Amino acid sequence: MNKKVFFGIVILTMGAVIFSIGCNSSSHTGAEGSHKIKVVTTLFPLYDFAKNVGKDKVEVSLLLPPGVEAHSFEPKPSDIIKINEADLFVYTGKFMEPWAAGVIKGVSNKNLIVIDASQGTKMIPGVFHDEDEPAGSLDPHIWLDFDNAKIMINNIMQGLQTKDTLNKDFYKEKADEYNKKLTEMDITYSTTLSPYKGKTIIYGGHYAFGYLARRYGLIYLAAQGVSPDAEPTANDLAKLVEQIKKDNIKYVYYEELTSPKIAETIANETNAKMLLLNAAHNLTKDQFEHGLSFLDILKEDLANLKVGLQAQQ
Repeated sequence: MNKKVFFGIVILTMGAVIFSIGCNSSSHTGAEGSHKIKVVTTLFPLYDFAKNVGKDKVEVSLLLPPGVEAHSFEPKPSDIIKINEADLFVYTGKFMEPWAAGVIKGVSNKNLIVIDASQGTKMIPGVFHDEDEPAGSLDPHIWLDFDNAKIMINNIMQGLQTKDTLNKDFYKEKADEYNKKLTEMDITYSTTLSPYKGKTIIYGGHYAFGYLARRYGLIYLAAQGVSPDAEPTANDLAKLVEQIKKDNIKYVYYEELTSPKIAETIANETNAKMLLLNAAHNLTKDQFEHGLSFLDILKEDLANLKVGLQAQQ
């Protein structure tokens, strides 16, 4: 669905939904630290970040259902109700969730704290552009740069501190602990990938790993634009096939939660093997139920990156 049309539908729907819950929306301020703060997050990284910062003082819910691809997500009236009844609503930013601005305007809960987790992050320009991602759009996959992830953590921490002042030190301590883990992961990535600087990653999915590739000196080529709905042209695929043959690339990466048909097509044309590279937008239902973490995903990605890049030696 065209996003402009969808925004209109959402805003019209919100009027009826918000009116129905109106003054019945309860405020879980957490001011006395006596009960859990309700946090609603849009994407899995934010969900995991909020759980690690808030621990047992928060009740975190993920708006994106497990198994659903993030870029195609459209909030339902029940999602809008959930946001309106929360203490904190955390989203990634206007480039990842363009629908969020309209939803926020319609919220009647005056005690809701809205956190744009992208505030203060260093964003890079988007590479592909289409009707939904016009020229000038920025790459929304900010959590795949560890410095940005730390800023997102701190933005969530500040929101929790504002809502629950008695536990400010607790949230600061937990944020610092998690940011230390991100620093350690960053060092591991840098050490592992440093021998492969200048090597090429071929991704048979949408353009999600620009931040990671830039941070560690890799060349990153993707078949699709920022949105997985943007189908690559025959010329796009031909260029990727040519690059694979030129650089003697042995592995093509495919993305999570979408059909791997594009990666399969490229692999079949080049006799390359396939490996998963997960941008962590969301989890499968099974992964979610088994408690897979953001850091777990990053560890698996690094292992697969090493296999693919090492094969180019």
